[in-house]
Amino acid sequence: MNISDLTYLLNKPETINEKQTIALENVVLQFPYFQSARALHLKGLYNQESFRYNYELKKTAAYTTDRTILFEFITSDNFTAIQQEKIDEIQRSLMDIEVYHMEEIIALPQIETITIEEEKVELEVIEKTSEEKLEIGKPIPFTPSERHSFQEWLQLTKFSPIEREIEEKNTQNDPEKQKKLDIIDKFIEANPKIAPVKETTKPPANISKSTEEPTHLMTETLAKVYLEQKKYTKAIQAYEILILKYPEKSSFFADRINEIKNLQQNNN
Repeated sequence: MNISDLTYLLNKPETINEKQTIALENVVLQFPYFQSARALHLKGLYNQESFRYNYELKKTAAYTTDRTILFEFITSDNFTAIQQEKIDEIQRSLMDIEVYHMEEIIALPQIETITIEEEKVELEVIEKTSEEKLEIGKPIPFTPSERHSFQEWLQLTKFSPIEREIEEKNTQNDPEKQKKLDIIDKFIEANPKIAPVKETTKPPANISKSTEEPTHLMTETLAKVYLEQKKYTKAIQAYEILILKYPEKSSFFADRINEIKNLQQNNN
């Protein structure tokens, strides 16, 4: 991936495809502090609904000095936008599918004999179905009003904030790597799309974790966070609160609770 490719993707991040996402990953591996490349890599994973997005989001947070800026980025309209052309293409392909009328076939009743192995397979199928229904592993869709959920999500990250000073000392002993970093810095300065964020007098947003989860902070996203963290009891409690907050969606939340209980039962 060259400078021209990066510039194009910075202007049209919604067009990032799977191949470009892989190329961006290679850039990030070579230059871990190249924030623009990390941002585009995250966007690519989001576009693909990759199960790696949640993991890479935590990793990016470790390389970010100000997580508030990261939160504002992933909740921006540019980040959450999906390429409309892809949606239109999928809709057209669905419309082109021919439906044939098939004759109804009535199967003769059979005596069912279930062995222990079959029961085990059945449990595995149930667990897989529950995970699919709960959309475990899919990118968590944070919104600008869900800073608390974002902080809750990051609290269990295994990645500690990375000190760039250590990396800079290492690059001083590697002229070739330092030269590449200088090129990146010049690229950042020359491209207004990725200009460094200016300091303002606006006080930093408070996204610190509270000791309890007040009802007004409970959202579907936070419930999903608990689910991704395998905090099944807290996830169930979260959906019970959401049933009280949004009775019109009580059926949906109740189904989620049942699926979580299935996961609990199968994991015991």
